[in-house]
Amino acid sequence: MNGQRLDKPVSHQHSVKEYYINSYSCSLLNLRSAVVCVVGQSCMNVSYTRQSVCALKGSTVNISCTFSHLKKLNATEEAWFNKWDSGVIIDLNQDPEYAGRVEYHRTTDKDSTLTVKDLRETDSAEYKFRFTTNKVTWGYSFPGTTLTVTDLQVRVTPGTGGKTLTCSTSCNLTDNSNLTYVWYKNGQRLDEPVSRQHSVKEYYTDSYSCSLLNLRSAVACVVGQSCMNVSYTHQSVCALKGSTVNISCTFSHLKKLNTTEEAWFNKWDSGVIIDLNQDPEYAGRVEYHRTTDKDSTLTVTDLRESDSAEYKFRFTSNKVTWGYSFPGTTLTVTDIQVKVTPATEEGKVNLTCITSCPLTDNSNTTYIWYKNGQHLTHQKTMTNYLILDPDSMEDRGRYSCGVKGLTNVHSPEFSVGEQRVTTGVIVGITVVVVILILCLSGFIWFSKKASKSTSDGPNTAVIGQTDSNPVYSNVSDMALTSTAAQTADTDHQFLLHYSSFHFSSSKKQEVSLYSTLQTLHPQKQEVPLYSTVQTFHP
Repeated sequence: MNGQRLDKPVSHQHSVKEYYINSYSCSLLNLRSAVVCVVGQSCMNVSYTRQSVCALKGSTVNISCTFSHLKKLNATEEAWFNKWDSGVIIDLNQDPEYAGRVEYHRTTDKDSTLTVKDLRETDSAEYKFRFTTNKVTWGYSFPGTTLTVTDLQVRVTPGTGGKTLTCSTSCNLTDNSNLTYVWYKNGQRLDEPVSRQHSVKEYYTDSYSCSLLNLRSAVACVVGQSCMNVSYTHQSVCALKGSTVNISCTFSHLKKLNTTEEAWFNKWDSGVIIDLNQDPEYAGRVEYHRTTDKDSTLTVTDLRESDSAEYKFRFTSNKVTWGYSFPGTTLTVTDIQVKVTPATEEGKVNLTCITSCPLTDNSNTTYIWYKNGQHLTHQKTMTNYLILDPDSMEDRGRYSCGVKGLTNVHSPEFSVGEQRVTTGVIVGITVVVVILILCLSGFIWFSKKASKSTSDGPNTAVIGQTDSNPVYSNVSDMALTSTAAQTADTDHQFLLHYSSFHFSSSKKQEVSLYSTLQTLHPQKQEVPLYSTVQTFHP
């Protein structure tokens, strides 16, 4: 019931009471049925597409489910997880071990798919989905999907006239409908074999490996354990710019031969191979280490993006140089970026420190966050994500992230909340400017209208001359109030009114000015006194 096993029912029938949220399923020979609701079709349940999945190490896997809840409820939060024994459930999107390797997808409002990239053997676990409505969190009790991550191995068995090689896995791959097997002899690809088995003749120096979905197995010898081969710990490595990376391999040769020379290289297209110890680009940045007589580790410090390449190891015995044909380790050097996504809590945002490829050695990575250039020391900033509220004054600022131990490696800054402040200021300034423009336009329009009204009034006079230029130009102010209104003012009030200005010009005279000045003294008498002054310049 609701994903929990019931001990009492042991027959193929079971009687239950009606309850609208309850769901039931049954099993036989460890195989589970689909979930059914007791009442209607909208009880609370989670059903997974597969109970178990087998996938190759280094590949990508999809784990999917469908879920349902009461129609009157809404799903407000969704998450995938695979750890719950400690009582603390971590969303895989926030788990540092899965940083940059997980994605959630949906095709409807009642399904979810978890995608995990670059699978590792430590990813083998049971994966579950949970959803939260506005009243309850659901999904813990339902059995999830168990993922098993396996690698490829070459098994050598006796065969007719030689040996039989089998490309095998520890579990049956879930998606095996269109699998194509590729075989390699001494690192060189063989075009003919396409099945998971391959028959070969015995020869003491030969080594073989197989691949599936572009993922290679370890090398196996046809005879004994001392054939000529080189095997790398990782086919690919992702490391941060400015950090230090270790690329390692194991190698073997015939017991009767001795190794006289060893080297690492990453350039061979020109036909000239340069030992990295002698390459000026790596001067002072590379070291070789050994723990046994059959292994070697290349250490590169202060990584640069230009260091991204395929690295190979070669050894020379007293008769032959070996290692060119075997595939090496591909190194990708990445920087850090800040990815912004909506948080599960409405209105908040999630800042995640990401890289262009999943970091190979991510188990002990400690992330550091910076706000406005200052190191954040809060405990929650030790993870690769931050949940912030853009509307909070405390959370507003410029954020970047880095990794502990690499003080010179920072992501570009991302502003939280400041965009809204800037937008508000811009909008405010825009509104003020628009209002000023409207006011100015209105003022100009009224001014023109008043000027036009004045020019058409009875005090305007234009006297023409034979000259093409006007002789007199009159400007009159018709704002003078009536005499009755003027007499109502106080006795001490003095109003100065310019009735008109007369300008006269002719060909012989530059300017002939007639200036009439009228002063109005409000008195008790009905007729105001006008004083006229005329000035003439010959």
